[in-house]
Amino acid sequence: MPRLIARTSCFVVLMLAGTFALAQAEFSAEIVDLQKPGTPTTAKLYFAKDRMRAEPQTSSPRGGGAVIMNFANQTTTVLMAQQHMYMEIPAQSQGQRLGYAFFQAGDVENACGDWQKVGSNKGGSCHKVGDETVNGRATVKYETTNASGEVSHFWLDPKLRFPVKWQGKNSGGELRNIQEGTQPASLFEVPPGFTKMDMGGMMQQPR
Repeated sequence: MPRLIARTSCFVVLMLAGTFALAQAEFSAEIVDLQKPGTPTTAKLYFAKDRMRAEPQTSSPRGGGAVIMNFANQTTTVLMAQQHMYMEIPAQSQGQRLGYAFFQAGDVENACGDWQKVGSNKGGSCHKVGDETVNGRATVKYETTNASGEVSHFWLDPKLRFPVKWQGKNSGGELRNIQEGTQPASLFEVPPGFTKMDMGGMMQQPR
């Protein structure tokens, strides 16, 4: 159980590292890890206005987890399908505050201002590179340099207002098989019969 939670949480951190805007259109997509060419889809993504669901793909029999993020009320819910349980992550945690800050870029053509507002980006620089096409979709490419001098790039889709590609020193990925359309509300809700996990009890379990 702890391994599933850790694996899912790490995935969300990587996603947020390359995400800078709320989507305008609802869609689903597959996330592919560009750091490991030839590897299969690493996760399935569903986006509905101010909500997102990410399902890391794993062949492990103990898998089957998902993360639901609600940006309107700043809550994150981790679903554990095998255990029929769910966990709510407090929005007050530092990771949560950082994560939601990444979703505040309002203008795809001028996203650097919002990038620089994020605390972890202080001392860094950002500039728009220009228009590029990624997997058949029009995007706006940006280049950023953090305070340590590490350079990263991200490509924002003006229609989705969402990054369809991101590349940095330690991570890189892109969205493929993007399907625009209304997403079922049930994807962003805790399934019936799931029990809320006791966070305090979980932390005391032996690893």
